Amino acid sequence: MIRINPLTLNKIKRFKSIKRGYYSFIIFFIIILFTLFAELFINNRALIVYYNKKIYFPVYNKMYPGKVFGLDYDYETNYRELKNNFSNSSSDNWVLLPIVPFNSYENDLKENLYPPYPPSLKDKHFVGTDKAGRDILARLVYGFRLALLFSFTLLIINYMIGISIGCIMGYFGGVFDIVFQRIIEIWSNVPFLYVVIIISSIVTPNIMLLILIMVFFQWIGMTWVMRTITYKEKERDYVLAARSLGASSSRIIFRHIIPNTISIIITYAPFSISSGIITLTSLDYLGFGLKPPSPSWGELLQQGWSSLQSYWIAGSVISAMILVLTLVTFIGEAVREAFDPKLFTTYE
Repeated sequence: MIRINPLTLNKIKRFKSIKRGYYSFIIFFIIILFTLFAELFINNRALIVYYNKKIYFPVYNKMYPGKVFGLDYDYETNYRELKNNFSNSSSDNWVLLPIVPFNSYENDLKENLYPPYPPSLKDKHFVGTDKAGRDILARLVYGFRLALLFSFTLLIINYMIGISIGCIMGYFGGVFDIVFQRIIEIWSNVPFLYVVIIISSIVTPNIMLLILIMVFFQWIGMTWVMRTITYKEKERDYVLAARSLGASSSRIIFRHIIPNTISIIITYAPFSISSGIITLTSLDYLGFGLKPPSPSWGELLQQGWSSLQSYWIAGSVISAMILVLTLVTFIGEAVREAFDPKLFTTYE
């Protein structure tokens, strides 16, 4: 059975008492779950196919060519077409499609009409399509999943580097601290956007390359914070007691100082996630982020800006950004309040 520290329980109760932060966390968690299992709701593959008394599950399974279901081609089955064929026949075969039967890359073009197409319940484009005829809702959801992956990976790597270096700087001080301060000062003056432009002109950036570029610049912020906190914590009685008992420096840093600064670390996490989403969206908007046809909020925002008459493009991505960033901000405020030992402020 897992035992939770009474102080941690008090912090959790305090977090729940801040209603807007607590409900924002629940809503954000539901959105993340929906995004992780988006294939069950937004996909051009069928959820279930019943054909000749056999059941198939194409969503999380191998690619089924059309010939498996009696069609005359060897490439992947068009399940919308298959559903129409079954509906028009007298057999007992049937197809269950997701709510939105399109993926984020599929072009749904219509004869004698040019995209973007406005929202349509009949065509199952609930938020319309972009200029290439791709479903906007699909690109919003899958783009958000990419942004979350980017933000969480960036957060973990930044924390690993920043916390480790910051604690070592603050704990040992002296020459090591001074040398790293000079390195960080030089590092922080390197122009971020110019580096991205140069790298984008040489290679085609993918999500891992963008994460590495961001880590190159963003580990500095957490390093300064942890350095300052460690200078303060290393003079406390529990650190002096650990030293007197013969604990090594690494044990004191990683088993005593860092666990006692966890409230600061957790407080910064929601705002770091928000910053990651904004950064990726901004780079994609400027054309230095993920390359087409990757689903991206920034690319949708750029389309909306260049085609203002298609109001549903810009309106959908702006609404999604406002919702997500508002939720993350409320969660961050609540976490900061719940883990603040001095309780200077109260959010109602």
